[in-house]
Amino acid sequence: MRALIAEDEFVGRKLLSTFLAPLFAIDIAVDGKEAVEAFKLACEENEPYTLILMDIMMPKQDGLSALEEIRAYEKKKGITEHCRVIMTTALDDPKTVIRSFHDVEASAFIVKPVEREKLYKELEKIGLMNK
Repeated sequence: MRALIAEDEFVGRKLLSTFLAPLFAIDIAVDGKEAVEAFKLACEENEPYTLILMDIMMPKQDGLSALEEIRAYEKKKGITEHCRVIMTTALDDPKTVIRSFHDVEASAFIVKPVEREKLYKELEKIGLMNK
């Protein structure tokens, strides 16, 4: 399985990589624009991502608009099995949570700091980790 970590902070990328390394082959994007490009390239290479961890607040393109673009690409290409996406953010306001699930079809939402147990629990909920 492949995972893409879209996170603009080095420490966050390093931490998430450490958590996911036993489970996934990992690629890194430092902003939303790069995440969209990586997603499209992975699809074109016929090696799509199983999981994306997408930070909401990033430079160049935020995580919500990046995910919106990814979902539009999936639809355009007729991809029926959507990539599972866990949004990560320091924002814990209901508006952001609702937009993540309703508008851009996120699979899960984690408020930072991301802890291993919290991440693994979400992976289990979305069917990417055995109990």
